[in-house]
Amino acid sequence: MVVVERDYLVYVRKYRRYERRRSRIHAYLPPCVRVNPGDTVLIGETKPLAKSVAWVVLGVLSRVSS
Repeated sequence: MVVVERDYLVYVRKYRRYERRRSRIHAYLPPCVRVNPGDTVLIGETKPLAKSVAWVVLGVLSRVSS
């Protein structure tokens, strides 16, 4: 299992500014996909695999340079 963090902006009308938010998604990592911390991955929704896991890593979009 991996945790995928998604950062996004939400507009706050009162202050006329954007605030940063993030959501953490628990996803299953199949043994055929090799990922490192910091990689950008593509995830897809699937049937619930565990109590908090309903997503699966489909592939790596970009790798972090190390």
